[in-house]
Parts: sequence; C-alpha cells; structure tokens
Amino acid sequence: MKKRLPTHLFMGVFLVIFSISGCGKASYQDGAYTGTSSLDDTGAYGEVRLTVAGGKIRQCRFVTWQKDGTIKDEHYGKINGEISNQDFYDKAQLAVRAMEHYAAQYVEVQDLKKIDAVSGATIAYHQFIEAVEQALEKAR
Repeated sequence: MKKRLPTHLFMGVFLVIFSISGCGKASYQDGAYTGTSSLDDTGAYGEVRLTVAGGKIRQCRFVTWQKDGTIKDEHYGKINGEISNQDFYDKAQLAVRAMEHYAAQYVEVQDLKKIDAVSGATIAYHQFIEAVEQALEKAR
C-alpha cells in the first residue's frame, strides 16, 4: 500500500515553492534604498541608490568611489588634473560610461540577470551587481 502525503501538506509545499520562485519577479516596497559593494583590489567600491515605486525600480544611480574618497567621474584617469596617458584615461572613462549604462539598463529590464557586462568594465559590473543586490535586500 502506498502512502500519500496529506493534501494540506502537499499544498503547503507547493505554496512555499511557488512563493520562493515568485514567477521570476520579486516584490519590493516603495522607497529609496542604497547598497554598496565590497572593496576591489585598489580599495575602490561601488554604491547604488535605487528608487522603487509601484514595486518596480524607477531610478537607479551607480557611482564608484576611489580609495581616497573621490568619485570616479570625468576626472577619473587623469593624473594631477591632466591626461598624461591617453590610453589609461580612455579606459577609465569607459568604466565611467559603463556605470551609467548598467544603471540605465537595469531600470529598463528590471532584471539583474539581463544586464550586459561591458568589456573593459567588468570590475564595475560586479560592483554594480553586488551593490544592487544589497539594496534590494533592504527593499524586500
């Protein structure tokens, strides 16, 4: 004789699995949330600020900070305020543009798994993912 699970136990397991899977979508509380990444090899880190409204990410801002506390912006890659190595500056600015791209793409697709890493800016990509995940934990 086969033993069957009681119907209420079966339904309970089903509901737990269904709620964990969430049909691929998470539910977030409206508000503003921040998250930070861990430090990279140079001591820099990424910071995300998300705005959630209606359960969706409506705004995302991503910046990275250098070890000395300066933001990586249009001056990132300059030495003493000057571009002394054009290749270095161009690579640094590629990372700055990628940061803006990651944030904009996330608002558009609403799914971290669908964010494309930009070649030459993979450290910023990993910092972005880590910081967003931290912010989303606060939004749940």
